[in-house]
Formats: sequence, C-alpha cells, structure tokens
Amino acid sequence: MRPKKTRWVKCLPQERCFKPLCKPLNKLESVYLSLDEFEAVRLTCVEGLKQVDAAKLIGVSRPTFSRILTSAQRKIADGLVNIKAIRIEKGCCKIGRVHRFKKGRI
Repeated sequence: MRPKKTRWVKCLPQERCFKPLCKPLNKLESVYLSLDEFEAVRLTCVEGLKQVDAAKLIGVSRPTFSRILTSAQRKIADGLVNIKAIRIEKGCCKIGRVHRFKKGRI
C-alpha cells in the first residue's frame, strides 16, 4: 500500500471530543475523525471553499479530498444519528502551513 501524502491543517481544534449530553463519555461508543477529515469539513462547510481550492490547501488531489470529505461526513452522521461521541485524532498531518490567496485563486 502506498504511504499517505502529508496533509496540511491550519491548526489543532480547540476541542478533541464532542459528545451527547444523555450519557457519560465512558458509556458511549465513539467515531474517530482524523485531523485531515476535520480540516476538510472546516474548509468546505465553514469557510465555503470549493473542493478543488480546499484540496490545494491541504496538499492533496481533488479526488482524494472528495474521499476525505465523504469519510468525514459519514462519521459525523453516524455520531449524530446513532448517539456516539465524535473524537478528533491526529493523522498524517502537519500543522500551521501559511496559505496565501491571490485574487480568487490559491
């Protein structure tokens, strides 16, 4: 299997675990979101970037970015629908790369 390319994320999330209030954390199942999945959701859903632009920021191809985003969305949906904790863990990512935007282009 080919090794994963290093992916870039802006910063670590302030919280690493989100859980429903209905049960204590030790009684909940968990889904694990990698940092690149978290960053993909942040860039597309919060920042409103197109996948092609977000892929450049993370340092992967657009098809790879699409797979990362789809995986993240499935995990988040599983956590919400099936009442699971959503945990964010480190992956093959580097933190803090500075991105510069040029007139609508990356």
